[in-house]
Amino acid sequence: MSTSSAEARSAHPGHIMASEIAEQPAVLRRVLDEGAPRIREVARAIAARDPRYVLLTARGTSDNAALYAKYLVEVVLGRPAGLTSMSTTTVYGAEPDLRGCLVVAVSQSGGSPDLVASTRAAREAGAITLAVTNNAGSPLAAVAEYHIDVLAGPEKALPATKTYTAELLSLYLLVEGLRGADGRAAQVLPELASSLLARGDEVHALAERYRFAQRLVLTSRGYGYPTAREAALKLMETSYIPSLAFSGADLLHGPLAMVDGASPVIAVVPDGRGGEALRPVLDRLRGQGADLVVIGQQDHVDAASAGFALPGGVAEEVQPILEILPLQLLAHEVTVARGQDPDAPRALAKVTETH
Repeated sequence: MSTSSAEARSAHPGHIMASEIAEQPAVLRRVLDEGAPRIREVARAIAARDPRYVLLTARGTSDNAALYAKYLVEVVLGRPAGLTSMSTTTVYGAEPDLRGCLVVAVSQSGGSPDLVASTRAAREAGAITLAVTNNAGSPLAAVAEYHIDVLAGPEKALPATKTYTAELLSLYLLVEGLRGADGRAAQVLPELASSLLARGDEVHALAERYRFAQRLVLTSRGYGYPTAREAALKLMETSYIPSLAFSGADLLHGPLAMVDGASPVIAVVPDGRGGEALRPVLDRLRGQGADLVVIGQQDHVDAASAGFALPGGVAEEVQPILEILPLQLLAHEVTVARGQDPDAPRALAKVTETH
């Protein structure tokens, strides 16, 4: 890195991450306008082969996007879906019979050796293979039978932001295409994303709550659970605050015991069945005196210590694309407030090579 680039970064820590967060409405519009025709084409080709079940393969942020797709496949398509353990093939040499299976490998860079190797092995085992990446020229795109480019453009900050929401939208359009639908629920997203990102002052005020936090707990249910996991990852990799994400159901099965009046909890509350399923968890958290912040509908925000209200009337299956936006801003704001640079977290590389 040049001296001038380093000086610019130190003078304005987090400016790259902030600019990439701000790009997301334009990226979402690009996926809808330019990416959707290719996604529909791929979906039609795969649907014609009628896969019986779906396996999703990913790491890091893309693993949270894959979890979101798992919910979509199971709820919208009614097909069984699962997240793979790549080491079963790359380390243990397992040779599963994957005939009739769709294997979707999700990766921003498409460069991790274990993703490439496991996708190649899946194709050799009879699977239909699809790579979803931000790099059409990547090894992963080359080894898979089909490829979808999420069209996020170059992402320079180490924490993934725009590539994550581009993956979510691309996966949503894929699942919609597999069932022969047009994904029209997503058309409102670019405009709503712009309105949410314009509310940075609200997030800045929330960030003050966590400037000296020692740990955070995040929770949600249903489609919101991948959002809780991704937010926890963003907070850990930028601010270094230990952040634990639990399904609301799992939280009640034991981890709730660690929550007390000094424990900050962030709940992502979807507008729909996931939010309704989370109500008993929110009641228990309030009963234990937790410092509860809600990202969700206004009525839930009003009943919490603080929060960030999301727009109503959005289909639950696309809400995660909006839910994560204030949480990305929160990770950025908390990190800067703690005197760190979210653009370049210590010990991390943009392309992580695992085997």
